Amino acid sequence: MFTNEKRQKERTGRYGTPRLQYLQELVTQFQNATNEDCKQLNVLELFLDCITEPNEKLVEFGIGGVCNSCSEPENAAIITQCGGVPLAIQCLSSPVKNTVNSALGALYYLCNKSNRDEIIKPEVVDLINRYAAAEATSVSFSNLARAFLDKHVFESN
Repeated sequence: MFTNEKRQKERTGRYGTPRLQYLQELVTQFQNATNEDCKQLNVLELFLDCITEPNEKLVEFGIGGVCNSCSEPENAAIITQCGGVPLAIQCLSSPVKNTVNSALGALYYLCNKSNRDEIIKPEVVDLINRYAAAEATSVSFSNLARAFLDKHVFESN
């Protein structure tokens, strides 16, 4: 796990799967798994741990995993119980576009009656409003932000 790129290539071999591809395949396998035993690997907690790292690539990977997992209500409940909401909110301020997109998507699915007050805070809504207005800069930010606002802010009033 803790090795340099040269050593990793030696260990992988000429015909082996590169590490990043292997990790992506594991994530995809988890997402497509129907067997609950496969889901007991604490992958959701791993994604959340990645978000707390100083490495932006790990943060991007972690929030991407959260975003792709939280449309499932059971996963959303685990993510929320493990402190995922403040971590997703924190990702809204990332300099990495994919991280922001994933954070917007994750919050869209995570927001519900039990944690609405934690998410629909003025400073969070203000930031999401700015993304909604940024259509010229990023259509994906704008679309995701508008969808969030339509479902969780405007519809609730």
